[in-house]
Amino acid sequence: MTKVAVITGGAHGIGKATAELFRREGVAVEIIDSRPGSHFVGDIADRETLECFARQVTQIHGHVDYLINNAPPAMRGIGSCTYEEFQTALAVGVTAPFYLAKLFLPWFAPGAAIVNVSSSRDRMSQLETESYTAAKGGLSALTHALAVSLAGKVRVNSVSPGWIDTEYRAYDGADALQQPAGRVGDPMDVAHMILYLCSDKAGFITGENICIDGGMTKLMIYHGDHGWTYEPKEP
Repeated sequence: MTKVAVITGGAHGIGKATAELFRREGVAVEIIDSRPGSHFVGDIADRETLECFARQVTQIHGHVDYLINNAPPAMRGIGSCTYEEFQTALAVGVTAPFYLAKLFLPWFAPGAAIVNVSSSRDRMSQLETESYTAAKGGLSALTHALAVSLAGKVRVNSVSPGWIDTEYRAYDGADALQQPAGRVGDPMDVAHMILYLCSDKAGFITGENICIDGGMTKLMIYHGDHGWTYEPKEP
């Protein structure tokens, strides 16, 4: 029986790389994305859209093996983010992954896996990133909650990418050298881990979050290091 992977936000960046990698492995891929294309086009912040998409997938395939929740929420800060924008970010980043897991629950095949694409921002922040950071933090927490609730039926893990250039540009100088790995990441760095977490090789891994950030979250930075100086924003 052909394996089936569902990928949100699969028309670009990490989602697209993941879809391509799964297809190379002979997996049938179903994508929902707001971008136009041959995939299911729709807004995952909308409940009826999710229900329609899930119904289409299950009618076509009759089962789901892998659910990859990758679609990114908008990044807005407390200075500019409206109530509605914040709610939409949470709908995209947390509610949709939860609801898709719920919709597909009766359809998950034996050995099924969910991988949530969080972010290293689930543990660190820049200024004016509240909507995105809150959604990613919620997604990381949702991961271990689902792993416990779905124990014995679906393994659930998350990945937290750091700086991933979705256009595969090469960087040199400080942009690359500040990363302990010596370079900026690209989508395939994340896609390979997603594929691994869905495979039988990861059969004893569930409820885990794996940070894929070239080591940046392990790098301690202090005023004066490498010529870096801290200049606080004026209140």
